[in-house]
Amino acid sequence: MAIQTVIFDMDGVLVDSEVYWLESRIEFAQSIGKNWTMDDQRVAMGRNTVEWAQVMQERLHLDMTIDNIIAEVKGRVIAHYEERLPLLPGAIEAVHAAASSYRIALASGSPTDIIQRVMQLTELDQIFEFMVYGDDQPNGKPAPDIYLETARLLNISPQNCVGIEDSVNGIKALKAAGMYAIAVPSPGFTLPDNVAAMADRILPSLEHFSPELVRELTS
Repeated sequence: MAIQTVIFDMDGVLVDSEVYWLESRIEFAQSIGKNWTMDDQRVAMGRNTVEWAQVMQERLHLDMTIDNIIAEVKGRVIAHYEERLPLLPGAIEAVHAAASSYRIALASGSPTDIIQRVMQLTELDQIFEFMVYGDDQPNGKPAPDIYLETARLLNISPQNCVGIEDSVNGIKALKAAGMYAIAVPSPGFTLPDNVAAMADRILPSLEHFSPELVRELTS
């Protein structure tokens, strides 16, 4: 069955923001005398805003409200973005290449206002047919909600979709939705073997992406 659409994640796929989220969570934890680890970070990656804040609340044993945790971390992330927009190699080119042969959409669990700002800065908001926000979904990745909603908006069966993801939760969400999965692990964040085995292709970067690669998934 032919693939009709390519769905991109944002953090760790188009922009190297995972390091900003990691640094921001570490900085926040340190500001209150706590320690945020790589194991903590992997659990939070890919989830929607409320869910990653709940992860932080639980793992750091915080009595702060979810809203305050979100505000603290988002403020730090936005400050990093304002200093430098960390586009990943081949990201813009990959979106345009995909758009030349397929319908394309964005499905990101990042906070909606951050997604919108990055899309404006890159002008990719003019390329994506739909941008679907994790904040609007009942369950974040690894649940398939955001990908199933993207397929619904496109009016395309999930079996005819391929998603591009970097995180454990993202790959699991794609496969739970019944989609093909191209993994492009975020720099410094390797995928566990069992999750890497779930991906239909693994690329070292989006510089290796092409419409031909997508066609080969079903050949």
